[in-house]
Amino acid sequence: MAAIIGWAHTPFGKLADETVETLVTKVAKQAIADAGLAAEDIDEIVLGHFNAGFSKQDFTASLVLQADDNLRFKPTTRVENACATGSAAVHQGVKSIKAGDAKFVLVVGVEQMTTTPGPEIGANLLKASYLPEDGDTPAGFAGVFGKIAGMYFQKHGDQSEALAHIAAKNHKNGVENPYAQMRKDLGVEFCLNESEKNPFVAGPLKRTDCSLVSDGAAAIVLTDTTTALSAKKAVAFRGLGHAQDFLPMSKRDILKFEGCTEAWKRALSMANITIEDLSFVETHDCFTIAELIEYEAMGLVPEGQGARAILEGWTQKDGKLPVNPSGGLKAKGHPIGATGVSMHALTAMQLTGEAGGIQVEGAELGGIFNMGGAAVANYVSVMQRLK
Repeated sequence: MAAIIGWAHTPFGKLADETVETLVTKVAKQAIADAGLAAEDIDEIVLGHFNAGFSKQDFTASLVLQADDNLRFKPTTRVENACATGSAAVHQGVKSIKAGDAKFVLVVGVEQMTTTPGPEIGANLLKASYLPEDGDTPAGFAGVFGKIAGMYFQKHGDQSEALAHIAAKNHKNGVENPYAQMRKDLGVEFCLNESEKNPFVAGPLKRTDCSLVSDGAAAIVLTDTTTALSAKKAVAFRGLGHAQDFLPMSKRDILKFEGCTEAWKRALSMANITIEDLSFVETHDCFTIAELIEYEAMGLVPEGQGARAILEGWTQKDGKLPVNPSGGLKAKGHPIGATGVSMHALTAMQLTGEAGGIQVEGAELGGIFNMGGAAVANYVSVMQRLK
């Protein structure tokens, strides 16, 4: 299998002085150095960059080479799979390692979203849905998940309290994450009640139910597990799962996130563990309703009982399965192409005891779920410290 031996992460947020190029080159240099390598040691580069109109520079793979002239002529590819773009890049890098095609792979994820005008942001994000059905959805992608939330409420009852607790948990966790865009403990009451600062955005979803528009980048360096044993630190992949579902929501039961369930099954099976064996999970809370349904899809609770996991404290940082100790997309931010790489970098930090204030005590096994579209692209990684 493969292992992560170095990583880098910019703060997420409104980074007006940065560009896609400066973000990419910054983390590329830092991750290579963190792995104890030089640019010439890298055999392959994979860049995760969604774009979809956020950057005028749309051909971005070779921007990574700007980090160091010694990266010139390295095989470099940009990959994209909506909001799971970062994990798509990571999994692609792992495949090259497993195939023996590369000894060291640099994986970078990046997005710059905040320089785009508001209406265009909504239009760009909506490109990750099935336009013949969802293209006219008010409030863009938030509207898509607002519809999902409304359907869930209709089937399983009002979940406003559970969603508020999810939002409050993630904001509380994000306070201690130095990379997080919003480091403020908002509390359950603020997240639960509609107000001028927390208006309804789409359906039953309020502003505190929606992830942030962000700029940022993250990078990791991959190698094989044998080589990783001689690195100063190493976090190995125990299991991987990728399940791609139909794009139209009309072709599936959107309240089940079946692709998420399948990806978790594959990764846990490969790792030969169960969900209960994990020390923590970083999951894709693009909207709080997504995290709620993901509790069910990953097998933590039965269908329709997602609220139990949060209301009974299971997913709190000190609960039986901490979910999003980083603050998640909700507090950390969600620069589309960077998110999946960020999840892997932060999980590596957790498992090597380098996570600072967001550290989960005694973390031994980490799970990652990164999702593109409304449960369309589904990626799971199970990670364990190698050394």
